[in-house]
Parts: sequence; structure tokens; C-alpha cells
Amino acid sequence: MSNHQINSISPLDGRYKNSLEPLSEYFSEKALMQYRLMVEVEYLIALGKEKQIKELQSFSEKQKINLRKLYKNFNDEDATKIKKIEKTTKHDVKAIEYLLQSKLPKKNHPWIHFALTSEDINNLSYSLMWKDGIKNVYLPCLLKVRKSLKSLAKKYKRVSMLSLTHGQAATPTTFGKELAVFVARLDRQIDQIKAHKLLGKFGGATGTWSAQVAAYPTVNWVSFSTKFIRAIGLSPNMITTQIEPHDSVSESFHQIIRVNSILTDLCRDLWSYIGRNILVQKRIAGEVGSSTMPHKINPIQFENAEGNMGLSNALLIHLSTKLPISRMQRDLTDSTTLRNQGVALGHSYLALINILNGLSRINLNKSKINSELNEHWEVIAEAVQTILRKNGKADAYEQLKALTRGKKINQKLISEFVSELAIPIEDKETLLSLTPESYIGIAPQLAEML
Repeated sequence: MSNHQINSISPLDGRYKNSLEPLSEYFSEKALMQYRLMVEVEYLIALGKEKQIKELQSFSEKQKINLRKLYKNFNDEDATKIKKIEKTTKHDVKAIEYLLQSKLPKKNHPWIHFALTSEDINNLSYSLMWKDGIKNVYLPCLLKVRKSLKSLAKKYKRVSMLSLTHGQAATPTTFGKELAVFVARLDRQIDQIKAHKLLGKFGGATGTWSAQVAAYPTVNWVSFSTKFIRAIGLSPNMITTQIEPHDSVSESFHQIIRVNSILTDLCRDLWSYIGRNILVQKRIAGEVGSSTMPHKINPIQFENAEGNMGLSNALLIHLSTKLPISRMQRDLTDSTTLRNQGVALGHSYLALINILNGLSRINLNKSKINSELNEHWEVIAEAVQTILRKNGKADAYEQLKALTRGKKINQKLISEFVSELAIPIEDKETLLSLTPESYIGIAPQLAEML
């Protein structure tokens, strides 16, 4: 661990830095500078293509390649220069403009950041950072979690286990089917994440293109901006104030919130299964579970994930409720807030890593699963009273309630009760053949529906 890591205030940049390295490319201060520089350069190239702006010559293909190298080859030295300029300007976007001026011929200087407000650069940069971070880092990891869950669901689709509803013994299920529930829930959110479109604005100081129209009234600035925003990978929002209202990115935040909530539910269930001893964890040589109790193998991956998803959701909920609110045409509260989108996603990504690690070390304790089932023959009561209802017994529920509620029930008691029932032989044989292990309905087929 580097000195920077052990002196960092944030655990994401300290304790967990190595795990979160892939996100640094999209959410660090350097990354923000690089995205801003990209937007500025691409805008300059786009201006050069506009035929009605005769004062700016279009750039040759070679010049475009060289211009794009400014952001594609952006490095720590460039970032340090920008921070040095910012010490004087006290303005981070203006510092980007001045860095560009230092690298380009003087004839191009008037066209750098031409007629723009800082928010034209910022809203596009932040949305692109979020879009790329989700697509290239977060989503691939989420898909690995889904794949692992699906594999376990298929593997254990026929392994019966006791359900607990309200913490009490209930109709049996299979471990695979229960995992399949989480896969199906994640699938809905993954589809929405993939399909979601982030918006961008490019309309100047108050979203009216006033400066642009004053300089070049015959240019169709709405068309120009629409084309530009689409070219860099976002969808245009043409009716805004100085800021893009952040509604679309807030929608994206809520997608991650829902994923976190689903996976928190998963982690708590797995934690409970481990506590019931129907799941056991692989031993890892050298690992310590407790500083005083040497026998322990704690479910720390699922606990760590749950904690980090809680932190992520706290941040994302604040971001998604705060960002769409801005006083009049602009206030600065979104600026400092939005810088934390990477922190929020960092906690979610760290949770995914821990879930993957946790899933890789769990095994079913089949003897414990079977003993639990055999201890709870009362769960067959549901099937018995349902078949009695089928045969017109109006008091079926009450009969089984009197037999089983609050009592210790075993196979012998159930068999004796069923044997005395005045029902067709086929129904009686069905009930007598049922066991807690076999009473799982179509659970295996449900796991196969993924």
C-alpha cells in the first residue's frame, strides 16, 4: 500500500484503491479534465466544419488527428499544468481553455470555448463519464454477478430446502429457484441500464444560444448542437436553462439504486442461510475470522457488500433528488454534488466485487438442509387442506389448523391423518407420497426459465 493510500481520507482511494482502479479512468480529477478537454477539442473541430463560420478554417484530417491527440494522450503532466493554471484562474473549466491555448496556434485561440458557458462543457463531460463508467466497468461486473447467480441457480435447481416466511417454517422451495428470483429481478434492471439514454445541452449561458446567434445569426444552432451532442454519444436536450436539468442522469442513478436494493436483499438472504448452516463457506488458508474465536468463518464479503451498497444508495438518493433542483437559471450546488457520482458508483462496484468473491466460496450443506426439512412435516398441511378443498370440504383449513398450528408434527402424524380422510384414493396416494423434500411444485422448472 502506497503512502497516498494509507493517508487517504476516503477508503475508496485508500484501503480499496487497488480494487477500484478501473473506475479511476472515468471518475478521477484527471479523468474529468480529460473529458472536458475532449468536449472542447471536438467542439473546435465541429466549428471548423460549419461553412457559415468563414473566419475559422476547417481542419485537415492530419490536424484533426493531432487535435484529438491532446485528449487521447492526456497525461499526469497535462493534468498538473491545468491544476497550476487553476490556482490563478480559480476556475477549473477556464484552466482547460488556457491549456488548450498553450498547445494551439494563436489564430485558433478565439475559437476555443467560443460562445459557451462552463456548463456546456461540464454537463456533457459528467454524463459521458457516467455513461462510460457504467458501460465499461460497472455493467460488466454486474453481468458477472448475474452469470454466477444463474450458474448456481441451474446447479441447485432441484435441491430442496425449507422456506421461512415471517421467520417461520413454510412451503419448501429449492435453493436454485430462490437464486433464480434474484437473476430475474436483476435482468429487468440490466435491460433498463443498457437502454437508458443520457441527455446533454449545449445552449450557452441561459440555454438560448444568445451569444452564438449574436455572432452568427444565420447558423442553425439548434441543428448544430443536436448533431454535436449526438456525435459524442449523448441525446440532445434543447430546452434548458444554463444547466441540463439532470433528470436523465437521476433516472440512471435510480437504476443503480434498484440494483443495490436487489443485491442487498440477496446478501441478507445468503447471510441468513449461512447463519442457518445450510450454506457453508470454503476455508482459506491463513484467513482469520475472529481475533479471539479461532473457529469462525464470517460472511464478510456479503456484509461488506451490504454496507457499501447502503453508502452508495445514500449518495445516489441525494444526487438524484438534489441535482434536478436549481435556483432560477443556475446555482452552483450541483457542481460540488455531481463530483461525487464516481464515489457513489465506487461503493456499488466494490459491493459487486465482494458479492462475486462471496459467491465463489459458498457450498450447500445438504445434510443440514435435509434435517431442517425432516423437522418440519407441518409444511405438508398446505397440500392436505388444498386437496380437501378440492373435494368440497368446507372446513379443510380449520381441520389442518387444529392438527398442526403450534404443534410438533412428524411424518407419522401426517400419514395417520391422511389415511383417515374420506377422499378419492388417487388424492390420498398423492398426499401420502408427499414429503417436505418433494413438496416443491415446479421450482426446478422456474429456475430453467432464466
